[in-house]
Amino acid sequence: MLKKFLILCLSLVAIFSLAACSGGTNSEGGKKDDTLKIGISLPSATHGWMGALIDSAEKQAKALKESDGIEYVMTNAADPNKQANDVDDLIAQGVDVIVMLPIESAALSPVGQKIKDAGIPLIIVDRELENDAATVVIKGDNEGIGVNAGKYFVEKLNGKGKIVEITGPPSSVTEQRGSGFKAAMESNAGMEVVASQSGDFSTEKSLEVMQNILQAHPQIDAVFTQDDGMALGVLQAIKEAKRTDIQFVTGAGGGKAVFDDMKADGLITATFLYSPTMVEDAVKIAADIAKGNDPKESIVVKEATQVTKENVDEYYNADSKF
Repeated sequence: MLKKFLILCLSLVAIFSLAACSGGTNSEGGKKDDTLKIGISLPSATHGWMGALIDSAEKQAKALKESDGIEYVMTNAADPNKQANDVDDLIAQGVDVIVMLPIESAALSPVGQKIKDAGIPLIIVDRELENDAATVVIKGDNEGIGVNAGKYFVEKLNGKGKIVEITGPPSSVTEQRGSGFKAAMESNAGMEVVASQSGDFSTEKSLEVMQNILQAHPQIDAVFTQDDGMALGVLQAIKEAKRTDIQFVTGAGGGKAVFDDMKADGLITATFLYSPTMVEDAVKIAADIAKGNDPKESIVVKEATQVTKENVDEYYNADSKF
């Protein structure tokens, strides 16, 4: 009886040993269970600044997969609810790090907290959350974009003019660009923002919004838009209305079509930018954290650059998708 019991014990030890040795593989090609995986949650876009950012994120993620064997899952959402569901799926998949560009700051802040509560490091790109859920934030100097634009308007209009502002959707980017713009003009009593409406970072929506504004305001001196795509919509509305009172339009982002208008002495005379390739830094930092390394810094700020006809050739790329 004792002999049978010993044989049974030895058999069980052998079974558990085999299970432990095979625990890092599966039946589908021997993939290790401890393979590192990055989750990437971004808005949807096929063109413009966001489209370029999405392309840059996937390009960098593919490069890391080839060089370091780090897997990635990329999701794209058209609205905050879809993005929240995407993040739930990433958490359920057990990704090691999440890179997220929130569609809206307030709406995605609870989602960021959910990621933090799950013990997953979070890299936030461009639009900040309203809490401290992020491990690292990589952003452009959006307040600087607004400040530089405001100073440009004061100089071009000699401190006096009726201005239209076309903003983005509710987010830290929109708030910071708007507040910086107003702060740069507040000491000039002659500068009046006669209309401020959201164009949702959309060319089509900005065209529609600007058409209504043009009907409501017979005199406009200049238009500040928070995005180059919106600037193109505004430009189309002005051309269709055949308005000649508007002296100039500015954008943000650095799109090729905007650069083309500048080079042709068009109505768009300036844009303020930081590169959409900033997301590549986010993916690299995510990979480093996934490997167990602590980030070197918790906030990375990309400088805001002013581009006009005088320096546009330094930034123009005829082959750019953006």
